[in-house]
Amino acid sequence: MLMADEELHETDSNDQKDWQGETSSEAATDDAAKSENAADETAAEDENYGVDMEKVEAVLNATADKATLTPQMQRMMSRQAENTKRVEETIKGTKSNPRWFVPVFCALMIIGLIWCVVYYLSPSGSWPIPNIGAWNLAIGFALIMIGFLITTGWR
Repeated sequence: MLMADEELHETDSNDQKDWQGETSSEAATDDAAKSENAADETAAEDENYGVDMEKVEAVLNATADKATLTPQMQRMMSRQAENTKRVEETIKGTKSNPRWFVPVFCALMIIGLIWCVVYYLSPSGSWPIPNIGAWNLAIGFALIMIGFLITTGWR
């Protein structure tokens, strides 16, 4: 009685050589055929990208017939329409400032800065308003702060 290991390891070396010879010649012909088919398929995929470009352009332009599209493209079109509607509603809801808004706060800040500089450069602090002294600085800083506070309402 033979042991199981001996039965598994008994092979005919001639049978093995024949099998290897057959598979190597078949593999060479199969590899050549597969490489030709793969080249043809990649060329076709590169050309079409899996979807007709006219359909893609129609979806992007929202001119496509929804009945002829795939479910994914239908969802994409509906999402695009929702996004467009949301953006349009947001734009309509925003209020803009009047034309005078930006020039006023810029002018107040610049006038306040000039007021403070003139006070520092004048002899003995007599300008822009004489006889009030350091209150000229308070007026200049107040003008700057008013201009700054107006900027917080800028839309």
